[in-house]
Amino acid sequence: MKKIAFMLVIAIMMATMSYIPTVFADEERALEEEIIYNIMVDRFNNANHSSESQADVNIDDPNAYHGGDIQGIILKLDALQKIGVTTISISPLMENADNGYHGYWIEDFYSIEEQFGTMEDLNTLIEEAHARDMKVVMEFVTNYIADTNPIIDDPDKEDWFMEQELTEPAWTANTVQLNLNNPEVEAYLIDVAKYWMDETNLDGYMLHAVDEAPIEFLGNFTSHLKSVNPEFYLLGDILITDEASDEILAETELDAFENMSLRDSMVDVFAAPDNNVSTIYETWSNSSNQHGLIYMDDFYTERFTQAYSENHRNSLTTWTLALTYLYTTPGTPMILQGSELPMYGATAEDSQRLVPFNSGEPELKEFHERISSLRSQFPVLQHGDFEIVGSDGAMSVFKRTLEDETMYIAINNGSESAYLDVSDIESGLQLRGHLGDNLVRENENGDYRIGLPRETTEVYSLQTDEGLNWAFISFVVAVFVLFIGGIIALSIKQRKDNK
Repeated sequence: MKKIAFMLVIAIMMATMSYIPTVFADEERALEEEIIYNIMVDRFNNANHSSESQADVNIDDPNAYHGGDIQGIILKLDALQKIGVTTISISPLMENADNGYHGYWIEDFYSIEEQFGTMEDLNTLIEEAHARDMKVVMEFVTNYIADTNPIIDDPDKEDWFMEQELTEPAWTANTVQLNLNNPEVEAYLIDVAKYWMDETNLDGYMLHAVDEAPIEFLGNFTSHLKSVNPEFYLLGDILITDEASDEILAETELDAFENMSLRDSMVDVFAAPDNNVSTIYETWSNSSNQHGLIYMDDFYTERFTQAYSENHRNSLTTWTLALTYLYTTPGTPMILQGSELPMYGATAEDSQRLVPFNSGEPELKEFHERISSLRSQFPVLQHGDFEIVGSDGAMSVFKRTLEDETMYIAINNGSESAYLDVSDIESGLQLRGHLGDNLVRENENGDYRIGLPRETTEVYSLQTDEGLNWAFISFVVAVFVLFIGGIIALSIKQRKDNK
């Protein structure tokens, strides 16, 4: 009986394994292979409730510290790894003025803010992340310092500053804008950047507000750091607008920066049913920043969950639609802390509150795991060419190709079932779905009809249509017959023994 049961288990395993692709991992990941998780340290997770730094914590005041720290991030690394995160991007850690929870009121570029922890804590975080094959990127502020920074009173540095040009976000009211056209300021910031690279094993910087920095400064700054370490990630945050994307791409050595226009388009489309998914593709195709950082949420606008909930959309359904597009389109996906739960937020204050880890939807976290795993398994979803092959109303089908590998992504954002005929597939093939295990074969017209229920998605691999595998089916049937026969034989034996 044990042998028969063992054979049955083997048969089931063979059936499952027949659809698992072979994956070969490179020693060093390319940026397109990363999944980034964006963390504001003070508003993520508080691990040191009894430390002296808690004296300045007041979670009822949106402008005060809320207690998140580096140790709190360390405690959540396993959970982040489980949903597919490969890189964490943390907010600035430099010593800040009072209540500089966001990290932008820098008073000392060469010291770490004690509210967040110590340099030893940071290096422990990096070590723990690296042990999980995860990278750590730190946000780096070049445009601003706190209006209480001691260098402001240095008479030799009067030309280091310029008139503040921004009044939003609110934290800019307590800053002084650096004159990045001054070579001395540029040299100072390069020295700061090299200091943190020397003192830690950070894997990169997220340069804050690259849209507000002079292009010449960005070019000099990024080229210098790349000369120090070509593998060091240099990413860019967009504060106000991405209108200068062409210049940034042409004149700097940033590896990638946020595609704000694409974010706006994705939020607009998926926030309500029956919006055309093809609109997002049009935004992407008209963008010069086609391989940038792609995201749904940031810390200063209404969260995506808040936007669609106002239209009475279901969280699991809507995030499934958005994540499928986010993880299968060109670029590097970036998830804001709490979005995986999902977390609500109508204002910046709401979006920046401590992550409520005791809440959330298990099914949504499971989908994060599945879609991130799918992206990691198939290089074509990271590096392949991207095109739309069909669209009808709120349903669209996209294709990604890389050498001899092709995958199709179908998204139905409509409130009714829909289908599309795909005609660019050779005869004798089939589409095998990975999210819903759907199978699409060639019809009598030579087309491949992809049908989806309302508000669902599917990601297909292109395979040879071998029809029904009768040999394998016969094997499974034989195993079941043996299993049942063994049970009958055992029953007969037991009856004889009882007589």
